[in-house]
Amino acid sequence: MAYIKVSGTKLVDKDGNEIILRGAGLGGWMNMENFISGYPGCEFQIRAALADVVGKEKSEFFFDKFLEYFFSDADAVFFKSLGLNCIRLPFNYRHFEDDMNPRVLKPEGFKHLDRVIDLCAKHGIYTILDLHTAPGGQNTDWHADAGTHIANFWVHKDFQDRAIWLWQELAKHYKDNTWIAGYNPLNEPTDPYHTRVIDFYDRVYQAIREIDPDHALFLDGNTFASDFSHFGDSHKKWENAAYSIHDYSVFGFPSSPESYASTETQKRRLRRSYEKKRQWMDERGLCVWNGEWGPVYARKQYEGDKTDKINEERYRVLQDQLEIYNKDRLSWSIWLYKDIGFQGMVHVSLDTPYMTLFKDFLAKKHRLAVDAWGADETWVRPVYQPLINLINQEIPAKFQNLYPHPVWKLTDRIGRLSRIILISEFLVQEWAEHFRGKSEQELDEIARSFSFDNCLHRDGLNKILTENAQLVGKSA
Repeated sequence: MAYIKVSGTKLVDKDGNEIILRGAGLGGWMNMENFISGYPGCEFQIRAALADVVGKEKSEFFFDKFLEYFFSDADAVFFKSLGLNCIRLPFNYRHFEDDMNPRVLKPEGFKHLDRVIDLCAKHGIYTILDLHTAPGGQNTDWHADAGTHIANFWVHKDFQDRAIWLWQELAKHYKDNTWIAGYNPLNEPTDPYHTRVIDFYDRVYQAIREIDPDHALFLDGNTFASDFSHFGDSHKKWENAAYSIHDYSVFGFPSSPESYASTETQKRRLRRSYEKKRQWMDERGLCVWNGEWGPVYARKQYEGDKTDKINEERYRVLQDQLEIYNKDRLSWSIWLYKDIGFQGMVHVSLDTPYMTLFKDFLAKKHRLAVDAWGADETWVRPVYQPLINLINQEIPAKFQNLYPHPVWKLTDRIGRLSRIILISEFLVQEWAEHFRGKSEQELDEIARSFSFDNCLHRDGLNKILTENAQLVGKSA
């Protein structure tokens, strides 16, 4: 078994044969996310709230069991059966380091990461290690687990130093593991300066290479892995490196400006958005990896009779994107493998203890649109529209486009600060109160809701992924 390497525009094995990685991200696991597992706000907030309600020992027990059940041997067997060969493993730095005790490694941080890497290897599945949450928050969104819309990672050097330190520890631990396809040093940076991200990549590249000269690196573009326009000739310093785009399409979300009918105009828009993201790499003959992409899906408990029609459209988006990727022989990792029913390849059954316990709370979250990802703002839009109107009236248009514009429009920014941060804060304690008085056995049963045996399969999605994985495999 040899390391996967980057050779020109391709990933290759030791003999130079092309390898196309096709898989998914294990989002919501070692970096929990609100829309994936049903809590409000950020992971650090719910962990603190649950400890207040049930005590530190029971809280740690619950989250450890959650990590155990979320991905097991049964998940790996199923994933491999679909013809997929790679899982991106997002993780939160807090598993390895405490903010109040920086640069002191928590050995238990490797417990579940080692376990899943080994499970995947056992079934012939590569893994990519993804630092999804860095100290201070490397991007402006909830999944940076900072509780703010300011990416302080870019304004405090010590946060960057700590991330460098962590990657050195990870490189020491995994440098000899050839089932790891590579390292993804920073998920979706939003560097408002556009140059500090390149300086950080210079530093983390050198730090990793001092310890591990062999693993490939997958470097995200700036502004949520969409923008390489300031990278210049920086690639000349980074050997054995591929470049990661995240190719989400507006057609795959409730905010789509129109129904998706797979028209030639719509397909051209898909292709144009994708090509713009990878333009810098194509001009230089560099390797591209699509680290995240994919639609979200309607749920009958919320969308009712419209559900099937909506999802048929979303599958058309999925198929048309894959047609583009197949022509380019692109390696990809769809977002995501498992959740509570919005986007995952498998999702927790509504009959499980977790989904039963939180049924009404999840309905409230959906109604209030407090998760940024794919939110349906219909019910609350009249509440926030006066604020939007006020800003439009009082703030000249030339001052409204604050970074990360244009990814965040004015309405997105208002939604992030008012709903996703502010309203969510008031819901955190309410989420935790659902656990009050629960025994360890009950906590175990709630966590077990996320086990493979308690999940349903999104067959339409999985069928399309399997067919396309086989198609690319035959043409290799």
